[in-house]
Amino acid sequence: MKQLSLLTAALLAGGLIVQAQDWNQWGGTQYRNMFSPAKGLPDKFDPGKLVKGTENYDPATQKNVKFTVKLGSQSYGNPTIANGRLYVGTNNDVPRDKRHLGDRSILLCLDEKTGDLNWQLVVSKLKSGKVNDWESLGLFSSAVIEGNRLYIVTTRCEILCLDVEGMTNGNDGPYKDEAKYVVQDVLGPDGKQAPPIPPGPKDADIIWRYDMMDELGVFPHNASNCSILIVGDVLYVSTSNGQDWTHVNVPSPLSPSLIAVNKKTGELLGEDDAKIGSRLFHGQWSSPSTGKVNGKDLIFFGGGDGFCYAFDAIPKKEGDGAFLKTVWKYDANPPEYKNKDGKPIKYPAAEGPSEIIATPVLYKNRIYVAIGQDPEHGEGVGHLVCLDATKTGDITKTGVIWSFKGINRSISTVSIDPTTGLLFVGDFSGFVYCVDAENGKLHWKHDMKAHMWSSTMVADGKVYVGDEDGDFVVLAAKAGPKAEVLSECNLGAPVYSTPVIANGVIYIASNTHLFALHDSAKAKAVKP
Repeated sequence: MKQLSLLTAALLAGGLIVQAQDWNQWGGTQYRNMFSPAKGLPDKFDPGKLVKGTENYDPATQKNVKFTVKLGSQSYGNPTIANGRLYVGTNNDVPRDKRHLGDRSILLCLDEKTGDLNWQLVVSKLKSGKVNDWESLGLFSSAVIEGNRLYIVTTRCEILCLDVEGMTNGNDGPYKDEAKYVVQDVLGPDGKQAPPIPPGPKDADIIWRYDMMDELGVFPHNASNCSILIVGDVLYVSTSNGQDWTHVNVPSPLSPSLIAVNKKTGELLGEDDAKIGSRLFHGQWSSPSTGKVNGKDLIFFGGGDGFCYAFDAIPKKEGDGAFLKTVWKYDANPPEYKNKDGKPIKYPAAEGPSEIIATPVLYKNRIYVAIGQDPEHGEGVGHLVCLDATKTGDITKTGVIWSFKGINRSISTVSIDPTTGLLFVGDFSGFVYCVDAENGKLHWKHDMKAHMWSSTMVADGKVYVGDEDGDFVVLAAKAGPKAEVLSECNLGAPVYSTPVIANGVIYIASNTHLFALHDSAKAKAVKP
């Protein structure tokens, strides 16, 4: 044991062991900056070859791959990792349990070391179908884990609190209806409601449930996808409210876009006061972030109306309700994106306005965020801004520190390397930008040659990013006249999620597989 300790100490000193650090939520921290302080990460990978006649990869053909897990056929949400467990959303095109067949959204809880299944959450599709819950989509939300509790937004537009142990430690309450939950809106062979399916040891244990459609009258458009934010005992959740099938009418304009919920009980504590629903371009899909500014906790939120908001984190009682009060707001659409030759530019025109789908990132009392649209709308003009988070009121004219209009539409969240002050961000057109976070100066622009849904991840002097063609690219995270490509490989399916890093391992989900990547030589060196 003493020799092993000496070996471990030597390897730590040489930078061969990465300090353990979980990635327990979207963005890693409440600030949502796609940055990891991990060191000693590899820059080259080979996903290997599929075993003939299967969808499983042959480990003998892989390089720097710890393990690979087969997912469904559509996977969008980022993995999260906490306390030895790994969580990732997908669909049910590769069923893990023969009791649960058909179109479902799935949250997998896997063993962090091996990728083996611990348990799964099975979510049936809404009866209303595509307009609220698009067919075959996997679970969009990235889970957030705190202690023995996990919080997630399902494709049914509900907030669930789950036990991280699943059913292995029994069915904890107060929610006890898991048997009925998994067959909601599911019809049996006789055309009648399918019978309940009693949960087994590999099923999720729901602690409480909050249905935003039933409780708030929310009308989600296409999919519900918020990655929940926790501040103290409060959850902050985007409702995914949006238009109906006409793409003109918002059925629930008075429903909130952002709500606060008690994390222990699921009780509604408050809702935003901005009335965003009456001005939605399409849908409300941004996830919130937070930070303390001027001694006060603020909630930062990208509006489906194209405004970036800062709300007071503490709901204030007003009449019969309670509200998250607007501290400041910023119109992220420049005037020329709204009008041309005296006439309004109609959404979703390529040269026109957009909403905010990316998550605002707080860094040094500044907010960084870009505008964008549903990828189905195609490419168009974008706008990346750096805002002074210490301002108040309407800061459209007073709060801009710098503005970059060289970017196209983007649904990507920025990553900022605090060791260099460099900001990295992708756009839907497939370009990755390296910008000075201080002044907005563009250093380089790299063409991925494919559409990009995911965000960049920066760590250890490297930028990790994937694209719709399935290419996984590693770039040098440094300034210069042009981007330096360190490596590129293809993961065999589109990559819509963002790479995350936990405990020295890089996790990246393609549509069909989850890859756990690490430096295999260093991993072998630390084994006894």
